[in-house]
Amino acid sequence: MAQNFDMIVIGAGPGGYVAAIRGAQLGLSVCVVEREHLGGICLNWGCIPTKAMLRSAEVFHLMHRAKDFGLSAEGIKYDLPAVVKRSRGVAGQLSGGIGHLLKKNKCTVIMGTATVTAKGKVSVKTDNGVEDITAKNIVLATGARARNLPGLEADGDRVWMYKHALEPKYMPKKLLVIGSGAIGIEFASFYNTLGADTTVVEVMDRVLPVEDAEISAFAKKAFQKQGMKIMEKSIVKQLDRGKDKVTAHIETGGKVQKMDFDTVISAVGIVGNVEDLGLEELGVKIDRTHVVTDEYCRTGVEGLYAIGDIAGAPWLAHKASHEGTMVADLIAGKSAHPVKPETIAGCTYCHPQVASVGYTEAKAKELGYDIKVGKFPFIGNGKAIALGEPEGLVKTIFDARTGELLGAHMIGAEVTEMIQGYVIGRKLETTEEDLMETVFPHPTLSEMMHESVLDAYDRVIHM
Repeated sequence: MAQNFDMIVIGAGPGGYVAAIRGAQLGLSVCVVEREHLGGICLNWGCIPTKAMLRSAEVFHLMHRAKDFGLSAEGIKYDLPAVVKRSRGVAGQLSGGIGHLLKKNKCTVIMGTATVTAKGKVSVKTDNGVEDITAKNIVLATGARARNLPGLEADGDRVWMYKHALEPKYMPKKLLVIGSGAIGIEFASFYNTLGADTTVVEVMDRVLPVEDAEISAFAKKAFQKQGMKIMEKSIVKQLDRGKDKVTAHIETGGKVQKMDFDTVISAVGIVGNVEDLGLEELGVKIDRTHVVTDEYCRTGVEGLYAIGDIAGAPWLAHKASHEGTMVADLIAGKSAHPVKPETIAGCTYCHPQVASVGYTEAKAKELGYDIKVGKFPFIGNGKAIALGEPEGLVKTIFDARTGELLGAHMIGAEVTEMIQGYVIGRKLETTEEDLMETVFPHPTLSEMMHESVLDAYDRVIHM
């Protein structure tokens, strides 16, 4: 006889496990089905291990700058296997923590592959056979995986995807990164810092194409200063694979050039994990590998929800987690507020860091806003200079009529921590007056957030 629950969550990534825990907090009986590892891609093979590796690269970079801080360091080297071991250890520690949290909240966990066989019914293929479970409410949180383009498929040898790049068999000497979104540029930043001769190819007209154009331009200059080669409006048409090298056919402006590399990392987007779930038979609408939902993550099939990467952009862990909480609240009969994409911050942990929330300057104009724009450079901030991080920019965009904060965009040291101030500001519908009257502590990098707002209204002090 099938076990019955109030809620079944398929997938235990940052959306799924949060939905499960919130549901349990609200008194629901919850079952989580996970086919591979608790914590999902983000915790095991994405957000967390990449940040651990990037931290090692950051420390390595700072060690080489010891003289700038009146210090001395000689014979500076890195141990790539040790860097990887630390990264995997961090991921493993947190994955175990998710298991503890689910157990603490009395969530049933089944390791296996799930299929929704009918409304309210799930069949799970486990190592011990097939287990049937039922629930009035089912939450799809199966996430997404890296896109493999024809001819550019990863082989784990010379052509890598993110998993290969997180457990490298060797240190690349000459590296090609295809795609300059967050994933591509973070790996480019890591390997370039450790000494790889790095080339980044981007099909769009600028790196980090979802960011504000001014931030993208600043980032490009910073990357080039670090030795990266940036090829925009370019397409990798073909990869010729040899024993110890890969020849890339790269087209720019209609002309194709051949370039040799010993390693290629493909970071050309993601596809939703929608296969073999039984969704088509249920009548679930799928658009370009993503489940179509309304603002409350409802699929149109009664009692069936989809959250996180499987439900489309923005493909961010924190968006998935918030959707998980919202759906659990809905299922428990609580009031819930839909997630608005324009209120979700995006962070890229390259060097320098990039963070943003809301509309870019171009998007705000496209939407018809009359805008005021403020900017403040890191070079004008005492804390940034004291840290030895004087390169960066904070940019804010306001509705000239109402004073509403429409967008904020940053590049520089620790901006991924700073952006949350503007996220809260947007959530609270903060105006320029509120931000200008807020007393920011000194000396901090956050003072630049204040100065950028002041600049938008011709009141900037330190510039």
